[in-house]
Amino acid sequence: MSRRRVFITGVGFVTPHGQDPRGVFGRLFRGESAIRMVRSGTPEFRSDLALAPVAFDPGDTIPKLQLLFMARATQMAVVAAHGAIQSAGIMVDDRGPRDAGVYVGCGMGGAEILQQGYQTYYERKSRHHFKRSTVPMVMANAAASHISMRYGVQGPAHTYSIACSSSTVAIGEAFRAIRDGYLEVAVAGGTEAMLNDGSIAAWERLGVLAREHPQGAHASSRPFDAERTGFVLGEGAVILVIENEDKVTARGVLPVAELVGYGSSSDAHNLIEPLADGQVRAMRDGLLDSGIDPGEVGYINAHATGTPTGDPVEIDAIKRVFGSHSGQIAVSSTKSMHGHLVGAAGALECAITALALSEVRIPPTAHLTAPDPACDLDCVPGVGREVPDLAVAMSNSFAFGGSNATLVLRKA
Repeated sequence: MSRRRVFITGVGFVTPHGQDPRGVFGRLFRGESAIRMVRSGTPEFRSDLALAPVAFDPGDTIPKLQLLFMARATQMAVVAAHGAIQSAGIMVDDRGPRDAGVYVGCGMGGAEILQQGYQTYYERKSRHHFKRSTVPMVMANAAASHISMRYGVQGPAHTYSIACSSSTVAIGEAFRAIRDGYLEVAVAGGTEAMLNDGSIAAWERLGVLAREHPQGAHASSRPFDAERTGFVLGEGAVILVIENEDKVTARGVLPVAELVGYGSSSDAHNLIEPLADGQVRAMRDGLLDSGIDPGEVGYINAHATGTPTGDPVEIDAIKRVFGSHSGQIAVSSTKSMHGHLVGAAGALECAITALALSEVRIPPTAHLTAPDPACDLDCVPGVGREVPDLAVAMSNSFAFGGSNATLVLRKA
């Protein structure tokens, strides 16, 4: 079976920085943080945390009656899909391409609906006051299903729930389906909305959330920095439209970027402790899949969440993959500004990487003022950088559970 070239032609954003992809990229390039202090919990159990929430209103994109049957993550995914399909120029009579596939990554689905259900059960001590829509709203595949229904997309509708790698895997599997001739078009990405009290309390207990930095909440996510204390939870949805070369040529559209490789692996090691060996394998497999020489890679959007353990492991893995060339690669973590979107993180960072190739400029690692000696690559501190010769880039996602995924992109 001959391989087909695959291009990103549409991008839809619902992110802490806004919904206009180019505008969001501009804010990231300038090093602007969307992180702020948010009060969580009840009066008895209240905490103030640095988080990256989304100011979200579905507007007229979703009929009001349907909103009653959608959790927040699903609503954001449908709105992001609308933006992607519209920007790709394949929206006809408010519908998408019928034969496309839908590939969505999501970690927890309707987290806030699950919390509401438990509150109802324990406060009212009744099994009969649950919403009848609870299960359809909670299930992780609700977003993919609603995108399929809302836009009349009748190809496969798949969901990948792999923690922080969810949407990178979703995009990677969609890429393979198109490249290998099973589909011509896919709507692919991720969504996550777990900034509810119960989820936040669980993350707090795990001990991985960042403390507020003395400079302010906006500076609390500090990947590669010696003062990093953990990651900042964010929320949002990012959906891409990806198409094969024949469709792109026939429509005469200018793609955002080309997807050229995908690699994935499992550490088989530890649920929460990362392992460089698995990350090395994912990156090497992505490069092998792309047919691109490692020396051509000019930028990596790192997974780097800002945890004391995780960031040096990824730097070590990059060095092992790229050898002496690793010192020539710009490596930045945009989580320093938009936080960690968990199931939607990979989709956002893939889209940012695609936009970096399109605009030949790379976003920085914000708030990187005292680099950790163990993170001694070019981590693009502070502000973005123009890179006129940028042609190939990589986006990494390394998840709890030891699931690693890498996407390789090329300038279109």
